[in-house]
Amino acid sequence: MKAVILAAGLGSRLSELTKTKPKCMVEYKKIPLINYQISALQNNAIDKIAVIGGYKSEVLKAYLDKNFKGIEFFENKNFASTNMVATLFCAKEFWLDSDVIISYSDIIYDSNAVLELLKAENDFKILVDKNWLGLWSKRFKDPLSDAESLKINTNGNIIELGKKVKSIDEIQAQYMGLFAFSAEFSKIVASLYDKMNKAIIYDGKDFANMYMTSFLQHLIDSGYNAKAVFAPSKWLEIDTKSDLDIDI
Repeated sequence: MKAVILAAGLGSRLSELTKTKPKCMVEYKKIPLINYQISALQNNAIDKIAVIGGYKSEVLKAYLDKNFKGIEFFENKNFASTNMVATLFCAKEFWLDSDVIISYSDIIYDSNAVLELLKAENDFKILVDKNWLGLWSKRFKDPLSDAESLKINTNGNIIELGKKVKSIDEIQAQYMGLFAFSAEFSKIVASLYDKMNKAIIYDGKDFANMYMTSFLQHLIDSGYNAKAVFAPSKWLEIDTKSDLDIDI
């Protein structure tokens, strides 16, 4: 099992906190965000970890080299004009033909979250939070202003995610930014990405700036089952300075 951490983002909503370092190095409870992800992965014996940087990548690489052993580093040099899906494919050589967990770098979760994802038996699986409303109520005056759809069928597979919603009824859980592919499915993922129409708009974004949820939806719409794995413990997404004040 390998892991990829997507860490190319600027984190503009964190203002002065990211003037000299990337978003993933902002501290929560005096610990850089990326430390939480690396620790949760390594505590599950996942030692083949790649981090993909972008904004202030030299700062991130120096930090990783100093504080961790064996982390492979890749760079999305076009981070300013692309989004997470493009970042993921900057390290295709690392994860192709491998069982791999893919993680956002602005989320905090513990070892149990990774363990639950590892235990689930499916080629394509996504960790989701069915108790999301309590967290979103702490983060937003109107939780629906940020929450996105996530619908699960009777077989436990996700059939829709990442869409704007008008009602809480459209949300059976919330996407967290942590998912996994089997080695065999990783090849399908790469092939489907290559075949996507680069001239059309995906959920309001061009191909280079496509949301990760749009890409995952494309995989689902292409006929592949995405197993919903329910998060066993609390987690947190960091987008604004106020998120850093939330205690989990």
